[in-house]
Amino acid sequence: MTDIETSERKPIIALTGASGYIGHNLLKKLEKQADIIALSRNGDSYENTENVTWRSADLYSLKDAEEALKGADYAVYLVHSMMPSAKLTQAKFEDMDLILADNFAQAAKKNGVKQIIYLSGIIPPDAEELSRHLQSRLEVEKVLSSYDVPVTTIRAGLIVGPKGSSFPIVKKLVKRLPMMLLPKWTRQKTHPIALKDVLSALKGSIGNKKLSGASIDVGGPEVMSYKEMMIDTAEIMGKNRRLVNVPFMTVKLSRLWVSVTTGTPKEMVYPLIESLIHPLVANPDNMDKDLSYGQTPFKEAAKFALEQEEQEENNQPQKEKNSTPTSKVSSSISDVRSVQRVLLPEGKDASWAASRYIHWLEEFGSPFIRTSMDHNHNANIYLFGKKPLLKLTYSNERSHNQRALFYISGGAFAKPEKTPGRGRLEFRQIPNSQECLIAIHEYKPSLPWFLYTITQAKFHLWVMYLFKRHLNKLIKRNNQQPKLIADVSLTE
Repeated sequence: MTDIETSERKPIIALTGASGYIGHNLLKKLEKQADIIALSRNGDSYENTENVTWRSADLYSLKDAEEALKGADYAVYLVHSMMPSAKLTQAKFEDMDLILADNFAQAAKKNGVKQIIYLSGIIPPDAEELSRHLQSRLEVEKVLSSYDVPVTTIRAGLIVGPKGSSFPIVKKLVKRLPMMLLPKWTRQKTHPIALKDVLSALKGSIGNKKLSGASIDVGGPEVMSYKEMMIDTAEIMGKNRRLVNVPFMTVKLSRLWVSVTTGTPKEMVYPLIESLIHPLVANPDNMDKDLSYGQTPFKEAAKFALEQEEQEENNQPQKEKNSTPTSKVSSSISDVRSVQRVLLPEGKDASWAASRYIHWLEEFGSPFIRTSMDHNHNANIYLFGKKPLLKLTYSNERSHNQRALFYISGGAFAKPEKTPGRGRLEFRQIPNSQECLIAIHEYKPSLPWFLYTITQAKFHLWVMYLFKRHLNKLIKRNNQQPKLIADVSLTE
């Protein structure tokens, strides 16, 4: 029995991604036993019920994350950032995932959350080098665990359900291709698990002290290859498909082929296909006897998923039926998110990195670029004249050695904001490492959008690349020369 079942009062569970594929189904499974704080970027568009309170939350904002988790006893983390999150996103999904997880973990710590439950992917124990997707999942797991809040990680392979990411790709390949050329990865073994079995594992881990701080693998009753799943799916769909093994199709070629064939955005397909070079099979030594062993056979799970999807499509308005997936963010707001990861010299922190960047920018751009920083660490960036291109207002109350936060408060290159404080630049150190994320969030440029994308946006990436090289040169020096480095921390 878990704490959620024996508590004298209903526990309060914060559920991220509550409007998404897994979150929506988990919400329905939990709402009779708990009070739910349902978190979504568009939470205000949903109506509260007796046991469910919706909250809008942008987890890229630490302040929003802190507000979102107020009052929660437990928190379920179902967030992945494989799709763009702004009109222009200049960031790897791995780096965006780290920011989201770091904000969430810090907010959980501040609000006294007893446990975080995280749905991740199976990590192959013998892999010499993990794919980007699996490496990111492991990084997120470590970051969530960095703030003394117990984390329980449920590691699953391919989840068989009506939506999600992996199984719909299998379904679309079977549906659209009378003959399929199957590259080597389609013979790789995986451990599919039905959505309902994943939901049971997630529910059973909430308040489960036995799993506090633990990571467990979950899987269904069969270990299969992707080819075998395609054969079974074709049989369920009543399709006669010819499958031909080919040795020549690389993973890079496969991911393009799958994206084009299924109409699935490359931002989602590419990391998933890259992970299929690994055998994603649950490790018996890493399984819990009560929660890890799903009982639903693949064919039964696939049949249910296909029936549910057909039923949902029949209930959709015609306008939604005719829509197609897109990798673009359909928003009238011309905002920018840009994240770059750099390595800091030993003993330096995010506060140092922020100060070094402002000073280096003038050194790099002289005589055209000039910067200034006052005693409150507010900074201005100038090009030629006296009017600043950007004004950066330092947030003393939300900054510390591991994080330096500036609000983009004005300047010729910044569009005036109706809600001040959303556009921001931050330097954030990844816990227990010398890596630092330099991120711009919700920046709204004043330049016309097309002109911005071909000029300022590209210039920013170039500057970040050169700053990263500058830091790498400092690291390579055995004896760093303090006189060449503005060795000033903003928190000093």
